[in-house]
Amino acid sequence: MVVVDAPPLYQRLGALYERELDTHGVGAVMLTHKWQPADLLAPHSDIDVRVLRRQAPADWEEWNHRLAAAHAAAVGREVSHRRLLEHPPGFAFTVAETDGRLVSAPELATWSLISGSSRDYQRWKSRAQMAPWCGVDERFYRGILRARMGGRYQLAADSTDNVVEDIAAYRRHCVAWHYLAPCWFAAAALATRTRCPGKTAALTQWRPEGLDGYAELFLRHAENRSDVRPRSPRHLLRAAHVALEAAMRRVPDGDRTDDQCQEHARTDWVMTAGMLRVRVARWLYYLDPPPGVTTEYLIRREAKELRSAAQTLTALAADEATAAQQLAARMAALIPTGPTTAGTLRAALARWHRQKTAVQDFLSLTPDDVHL
Repeated sequence: MVVVDAPPLYQRLGALYERELDTHGVGAVMLTHKWQPADLLAPHSDIDVRVLRRQAPADWEEWNHRLAAAHAAAVGREVSHRRLLEHPPGFAFTVAETDGRLVSAPELATWSLISGSSRDYQRWKSRAQMAPWCGVDERFYRGILRARMGGRYQLAADSTDNVVEDIAAYRRHCVAWHYLAPCWFAAAALATRTRCPGKTAALTQWRPEGLDGYAELFLRHAENRSDVRPRSPRHLLRAAHVALEAAMRRVPDGDRTDDQCQEHARTDWVMTAGMLRVRVARWLYYLDPPPGVTTEYLIRREAKELRSAAQTLTALAADEATAAQQLAARMAALIPTGPTTAGTLRAALARWHRQKTAVQDFLSLTPDDVHL
């Protein structure tokens, strides 16, 4: 049952997704999505799902096949779902990992509930908001900035292939909601050392002197208000560069943090495992999408996340002194780290299948067994 007050379109989408996952035996006890309901702007925002299971499945590979089939079925329901359900879920966690505070607090702070226990969700969300600020936060928010600032954001890379209406409005949405708003969100968190729940909240609540006009401009454009004369995407992009240059002057340099987190390494492990648990489903969907769905740009995007996962696992493996570190090293060796193509993903699927026992062991390792 959907239990949050989301815009009707996304409320219906969440209910549909829950039904498809149930039909295909995915075994989710909770579904959440990244960002707050106010951040999902129809018809352009996609929904980025996180799956929570009571425990690891007996076979992660088979589970991923179910997940990919469920996602494809949901996309096939309506043409608009090609964009709204752009990709399969981004993470899968167990209840024990989430209850044990091993899901990154800044990640969890952005969650909104689709289905599951509202009581558990509210408890986890409250703890994420109240946890001491630490290096995990610094890496999370500065990572958002590093990925987009300094000319790294390219409007042309925001593909319109699966967009089915008003391409110009979608491109404006990309500037406001894929570039400006995530950077504003990260800057607000770093400047105030608080975990902001979403993009709209950041633009509404964090307005240092001289920046109010920029925040209001991009909120209006993001919402595509009828009373706002739309600027061209390129004009809006130039305004975003100026706005963010001003906003960055409010962000402290370096990793200004008191190291109060004792679980950094285990959090890194759980976040990396959580991301890798759904990779096979993504690859299967990207390699065999429903008719009319374009996935080449999504295949290219895989490179960044896979490279990051391999780097994290290599660091966690260290000198491979423990069984968990040896497992991390084995998993890191199975992850492609160069540019991703359809051939790359097919090869990775075959490699993971051949090394199924090692992959299963890594993805299923419980928090109590992660000794680093």
